[in-house]
Amino acid sequence: MLCLQQKKLAYANSWRGTRMKIRTKRILILLCFIVTLGACTAEENKTQNDNENGTIYSADIFAMDTYMTLSAYGEKAETAVSAAVEEVNRLDTLLSVSSEKGDIYYINQNGGGQVSEETAELIIKAKKAFTETDGAFDCTIAPVMEAWGFRSGNFCIPEAEELSELLQKVDSSKILIEGTEVLLPDGVSIDLGGIAKGYTSHQIMEIYRENGITSGIVSLGGNVETLGTKPDGSLWRIALQDPENTEEYFAVLEVADRAIITSGGYQRNFIQDGEVYHHIIDPVTGFPAQNGLISVTIVSKDGTLADVLSTSLFVMGTEKAVNFWRQHKDEFDAVMMTEDRRVLVTEGIMGVFTPLTNDSVEVLS
Repeated sequence: MLCLQQKKLAYANSWRGTRMKIRTKRILILLCFIVTLGACTAEENKTQNDNENGTIYSADIFAMDTYMTLSAYGEKAETAVSAAVEEVNRLDTLLSVSSEKGDIYYINQNGGGQVSEETAELIIKAKKAFTETDGAFDCTIAPVMEAWGFRSGNFCIPEAEELSELLQKVDSSKILIEGTEVLLPDGVSIDLGGIAKGYTSHQIMEIYRENGITSGIVSLGGNVETLGTKPDGSLWRIALQDPENTEEYFAVLEVADRAIITSGGYQRNFIQDGEVYHHIIDPVTGFPAQNGLISVTIVSKDGTLADVLSTSLFVMGTEKAVNFWRQHKDEFDAVMMTEDRRVLVTEGIMGVFTPLTNDSVEVLS
């Protein structure tokens, strides 16, 4: 195994700095107030402000290995945001691969077992995504991710023999589930990281609605979901980060009641011998996906679906991703950037898409 033993320290500082920039700048939320993700800490940070649009209450927290900002307008904004924070922490524990109190940790350690109805439902959705994306989304990719060091930070390029052996354990169809009983064959483990934040943002929106909130927004490490419009009736403006220049943005989307979730190889990676290796692994090859796309943004009413598809379409590559959208265009829209910086925008959102660069824009129909 070609581990980065001598290079690890050299890349560690730049990696941590890059990751912090990504976490705080991946998607810029263009609001009538300023959300400073860089000020977040592991402790919950709450703020309340009154302006011409009413009372806004926000909380900055660290959960699910990322920085999050939850904001809501209205008289019950504080109640709604506080309840949402509790929900984030609950789901973080329940779905974590490392929390001993969670369902996923338990079944991975024991080869299966009884889980909550909620966890069982998410596993079923992950299995369904595996089938519908022809394996591009696979929640059993965890052993391969570990071999590359994307969990521990001890980055390695696995040997071909090791990858071949690990890929034998990557197949979501091997997960057996009946009711709330899960059975994992020897060596198979589950990681719901590719679906958990999208599901979490969806749950937050439900909490907002239950508390009478009609205007709110959350950013979960770059996964953005909006409720209604801004209080003044205008659309939320969400800027998309340039995958080749993470200090800049290449487009803006104007949305209401939508999740906007982006996947790109620039979000988490390491460099060895001049080559960049990113964290979006192709379940077929066991290597970072190199299929012609460098950024995929999904826009959908369903945050869970958007989370799944941002990764899936990135893995599929340009041609398969476009064909997949054409078969499911009633469920989502997309903005995709190719390696040669063509920007592909599906027709359903072209009217709310504003380019910020001179890149070629093609409308998919």
